[in-house]
Amino acid sequence: MTNLAWHVERVLPSVIADLHQLIAIPSVSSMWEHDEDVLAARDLVVEWMRGLGAAEVKTLEAGGKPAVWADFPGPEGTPTVLLYAHYDVQPIGEPTAWTSPAFDPTERDGRLFARGSADDKGGAAVHLAALRAFGGKPPVHVKVFIEGEEEIGSPSMPALLEKYPDELSADVFVIADSVNWEVGVPSFTTTLRGVVDCEVTVSTLTQGLHSGQFGGVVPDALTALCRLLASLHDEAGNVAIEGLVSSPGPELEYPEDRLQEETGLLPGVQQIGDGSVVERMWFRPSASVLAIDATPVAEASNTLVPSARAKVSVRIPPGQDPQAAAAALEQHLLDNAPWGARVEVTGGQSGAPGTVALEDARAAAARAAYAEAFGTEVVEMGCGGSIPIVAEFAERNPDALVLVTAVTDPTSRMHGIDESLDLGDFAKAALAEALLLSRLGS
Repeated sequence: MTNLAWHVERVLPSVIADLHQLIAIPSVSSMWEHDEDVLAARDLVVEWMRGLGAAEVKTLEAGGKPAVWADFPGPEGTPTVLLYAHYDVQPIGEPTAWTSPAFDPTERDGRLFARGSADDKGGAAVHLAALRAFGGKPPVHVKVFIEGEEEIGSPSMPALLEKYPDELSADVFVIADSVNWEVGVPSFTTTLRGVVDCEVTVSTLTQGLHSGQFGGVVPDALTALCRLLASLHDEAGNVAIEGLVSSPGPELEYPEDRLQEETGLLPGVQQIGDGSVVERMWFRPSASVLAIDATPVAEASNTLVPSARAKVSVRIPPGQDPQAAAAALEQHLLDNAPWGARVEVTGGQSGAPGTVALEDARAAAARAAYAEAFGTEVVEMGCGGSIPIVAEFAERNPDALVLVTAVTDPTSRMHGIDESLDLGDFAKAALAEALLLSRLGS
């Protein structure tokens, strides 16, 4: 065991304990009732950074949720590395569906189960482990940036970058918020889809009507909304919104049996869309109906619903402009209203897709560090999810390396029930990041 590996192993128990403490805070950024929890998570991350002996720790704000920034000066002449993660999490869904309570971190079979264990409090803890292994004195200049609104699209990020350009500049960015190829196999994400979403409201009546008296003559809003949402795809399941782009995918096989296992697709349910799995997941748009507001079944009566609302999300591949995609989505919804129904569209979050080049000596150092820690070569892959900060960092730091790493794996169920983190991969990721800092310093 190398000296650095020994130091990482030494600090892991305390880091895991700190991760448990952070996970226990329900910092759901999308729900106002958890605003105090978001602040509590922020305060705990501040405590971590001060405990490491950072030269400076402060909160960065620009009208949104607060972010934590810390500075660890390195030896003169070494590059500046910014370590990114986020401490906010998704809602938990139905609490009783979890095997163990969502905010009570529980270890089972080598995995840590809880909301945020993988996405992305685990990523924040990897940074903590790497810095703690160096005793808070890394071999390069390190800035730590842990934000609190990634799960709602980082809406204040452009304003933060404008307000704090010096704090948020670097030679290398390490964004620990993606997914590894599989358990035990590290990956660097080189392409990410962006995202646009909206709320669409369909109205057909000024008031509810008796479904027996007027059914079959006038349309109800919920049926009209269903027909409108169905128009988002063609019969094969390809996105049918005009104006969206697609890109060719790499020759990387995603086994069908693995896809079945990871997704839990029910027997007999078909995949949607044409082309390879990686093309559909990483390089083509997808459209999803995330929610519908209408009369609950338990409260239903024989009434034609006058108005209904849905939230629609579209993931956009590299090469797609988010504003153009949002406009295309809105136009599609307006153009495809059935039976002359009134349609209103309200825009939501927007995040640009990203492409990362891994071609220089810094990228080679990163590959070597992660291959050494995991004992196998790095897979360069795409990601169907969105991390808007990737494109923002790359655009504002054109000479920087933006390295998108992971602590999660395809079975981590990010955003889902029983989210979990493989603790073996967590330890390897912590060692890999420490090795990366060491190699960049030399």
